[in-house]
Amino acid sequence: MLNFIIWNVSPELFSIGRFEPRWYGPLFALGFFVGQYILTKIYKIEGRPQKEVETLTIYMVLATIIGARLGHCLFYEPDYFLAHPLEILFIWQGGLASHGAGIAILFSIWLYCRNNPGQHFLYVMDRIAITVALAACFIRLGNLTNSEIVGIPANVPQAFVFVNPTASYLEELDNLAPEFKTKITNVKIIGTGKDTTLFGKYVTSIELKMRVKNFENKSIMEVAKSSIRQAIFYYNTNKIGEYNSENSNIILSEAPGSYIIGDENKNGTEVTIKAWGIPRHPAQLYESISSLALFMVLLFVYSRFKEKTPEGLLFGIFMVWIFTLRFFYEYIKENQVAFENDMSLNMGQLLSIPMVIIGLAVLVRSLVLKKN
Repeated sequence: MLNFIIWNVSPELFSIGRFEPRWYGPLFALGFFVGQYILTKIYKIEGRPQKEVETLTIYMVLATIIGARLGHCLFYEPDYFLAHPLEILFIWQGGLASHGAGIAILFSIWLYCRNNPGQHFLYVMDRIAITVALAACFIRLGNLTNSEIVGIPANVPQAFVFVNPTASYLEELDNLAPEFKTKITNVKIIGTGKDTTLFGKYVTSIELKMRVKNFENKSIMEVAKSSIRQAIFYYNTNKIGEYNSENSNIILSEAPGSYIIGDENKNGTEVTIKAWGIPRHPAQLYESISSLALFMVLLFVYSRFKEKTPEGLLFGIFMVWIFTLRFFYEYIKENQVAFENDMSLNMGQLLSIPMVIIGLAVLVRSLVLKKN
């Protein structure tokens, strides 16, 4: 039995040529669709017009996307994006920050209430909090399918070995580096069940199976070895060009017999390469489960009080729950950018602290008003 989980679930829903939509997009959208449905039910119970939900949804969608994108660009890679401002619009390249989305949602709901007299900010935020908690669950599942926001190496039974990034980069090497003539296809990575310690890290044995062609005058083993190293390098190099080997998910084996040459056909030569996978905390899954639990708690509290829910109670619980856990989860997650490595608290933790303070203040206010 494997002690660790080899996470080789494809991030793509399907593939038609170069068109490869990912699970992340539908999961992201599902958060809004289900959230709108729940909010519609809540507003119906309280006798409020459904048009309010439609307007609120527009505010929420715009705030989440714009805020999350700007949050990533300004909090995590300001130097790069201030030098390349047009790339802020390239949202399909990835890079969203939940803290940025949170700040934008607070501002957008304040703006919404200002433009719609008679709707109190905390009243709206209480109901929005229920839907946002569920959306956060879906979004973190999307991060899991993308094998992003991974945890630090861990020797725990629930640890995941994220092999998909290396597989994807292997098949894209000829595009990432035009000078690299070799074409890699049919990459599959499987676990073989042997666990050990290597370079001070817990690792588990894996095999990379692939088709290699156009390797010119070099030996097939030399090409296979260099291609994997190059893929690992590209995966661990961010936009600024800083390489961080700590984020690697795979270590090549240097033992004799690590490279097995199989049959050859028009698609290339079959190569099996033995390597070691680094198990990591599935931080995305932890956050997804936490968000789902929060959604259930908020829904339960609302079902008890409905329209008589103390103003600010749900919003306060949401802010304290989400951002307190986020603060501690950061200790078991890899830093997103290199400059965080020199910080005692990383960017995610620094941004979480004021959110927790806001949540506590709103929660205390709600409980005091309830007593009175």
